[in-house]
Amino acid sequence: MYTRCHARHLSFLASVAALVAAPPALADALIDNVAGVTIDQSGRIIRFKAMVIDKAGRVVRLVAPDEQPPKRTKKNPGPVYDWRADMKGRVLVPGMIDAHGHVIELGLQALTLDLSDTTSLEMAKAKIAAYAKGNPERKWIIGTGWNQEKWGLGRFPTAADLDVVVADRPVYLSRADGHAAWANSAAIRAAKITAATAAPTGGRIEKGANGAPAGVFVDAATQLFDRAIPPVSPKDRTAAFLKAQQILLGYGVTAVADMGSTIDDWMTYRRMGDIGALRVRIMSYGHGIDTTVMIGGTGPTPWLYDDRLRLNGVKIYADGALGSRGAWLKAPYADAAGNRGLGFLTDDQLQNTMSRAAMDNYQVAVHAIGDRANQQVLDAIGELSQTYKGDRRWRIEHAQVVDPADLPRFGKNGIIASMQPTHATGDRVMAQARLGEARLAGAYAWRSMLANGARLAFGSDFPVERPDPWAGWAAAFTRTDAAGEPAGGWRPEEAVTREQAWWAFTGGAAYAGFAENKFGNLAPGQRADFLIVDRDPATAAPADLRQTKVLETWIGGEKAWERK
Repeated sequence: MYTRCHARHLSFLASVAALVAAPPALADALIDNVAGVTIDQSGRIIRFKAMVIDKAGRVVRLVAPDEQPPKRTKKNPGPVYDWRADMKGRVLVPGMIDAHGHVIELGLQALTLDLSDTTSLEMAKAKIAAYAKGNPERKWIIGTGWNQEKWGLGRFPTAADLDVVVADRPVYLSRADGHAAWANSAAIRAAKITAATAAPTGGRIEKGANGAPAGVFVDAATQLFDRAIPPVSPKDRTAAFLKAQQILLGYGVTAVADMGSTIDDWMTYRRMGDIGALRVRIMSYGHGIDTTVMIGGTGPTPWLYDDRLRLNGVKIYADGALGSRGAWLKAPYADAAGNRGLGFLTDDQLQNTMSRAAMDNYQVAVHAIGDRANQQVLDAIGELSQTYKGDRRWRIEHAQVVDPADLPRFGKNGIIASMQPTHATGDRVMAQARLGEARLAGAYAWRSMLANGARLAFGSDFPVERPDPWAGWAAAFTRTDAAGEPAGGWRPEEAVTREQAWWAFTGGAAYAGFAENKFGNLAPGQRADFLIVDRDPATAAPADLRQTKVLETWIGGEKAWERK
């Protein structure tokens, strides 16, 4: 991990000292011989050849490439370091931050049935059948990742589609975006759902010709299965966290905003912190106000475990997702006449919930995808900002489809647009079908957000998308997918610059979680969260940027992950 300084190394360290001019006395460590590159809030690229770190794992200073060593004397032999890491000229960049993800869900998806790689219904059925055969002891088949749009199915899958594969036990599969579930007949019976069962507010039950449940349950309707599905055990939840953490560190994600942490999630993070196994930094947002208050009591928690865990605030849902037609729109879907999606809360309910959080200084993050949902949240923020002053950093998660008339409102009241670049490249064809050409002007509108004064924070919404910040970064300034489609970018007028995108995945994401004084930028006083990568991302062509491989991930000046 690093080389400890012993007496026999003093002559070697004397040569290292020549790199650094007049540093603080007895600085603890030197990350040496790097092709360092970082960025500041103004978009300025900063290059350096070494980095000094203190005992607490914070950056002391960066050593500029052209910095000349001071003349050494017997009285001033230079600094003495506890240890030195020679990076052999490799590229060093700041750790990446995902501003919107779901940590435990990422791990559970990796450890259970994952349909995210299926490209047809038949392929999904074959994978489900193989999983059921290989896991005969499981009373329920639980999985996630299906997407009927990716399959080109032209409809939702049905219980009958599942019954021909598994009929002897319940099957429950979450859609890729987490906003719908696909169940077989055994699962529907186990949950005691019938033709007479009413969908909860904010939910929809897809019905067959006879009025019976067809097999897909949208948004709040998935709650009908809560009592029937066996809960995830603490042991499995711990395994899921450890798996997710390895995935994140492998992509170079050193911090994440965990959107919708449950009590069980929070206790998992605490268990990991207590035994020293929590490496990735987690900015937590509780799943609803009740959960948030149960965790935080009278307000956000302090930073725990050397700035690795904090409850920041609350995650609230205003609507569903575009793919399942649950996003709340001002006008009906272009491909579903009469359907405007699902608004989860009345205006009063949303304002009351946000007010309850704000009165105890919890940060508020509201999921809003459709233009009507975004309007509702903007209205609520405008109203509540008259009462709750100060630096609130109201977050709107996704801000995916916005009426152009509402875009200027994102520049008021310190609003943060927490958006996911790979949603645009992945949703492009579906979004055009759902919205029609006329309503695309305010969709995935990153440049317009900045132009109107909003703060951008970028993430992936994993496990809906892979937690790959390099793909997200490339998508943000090209508006193309991994295949370079469409040529010239989809609605390229909404692309941001390479530097703006990088900041949104680092300092901007930290700012969105009130962590800008802790991490997110390799500057003096910041935690030394950095990556060793195989290329310079500041100059790589977009296709090459997507192929970036993380070689080492360091958090707080300690190596947390290494590519084998």
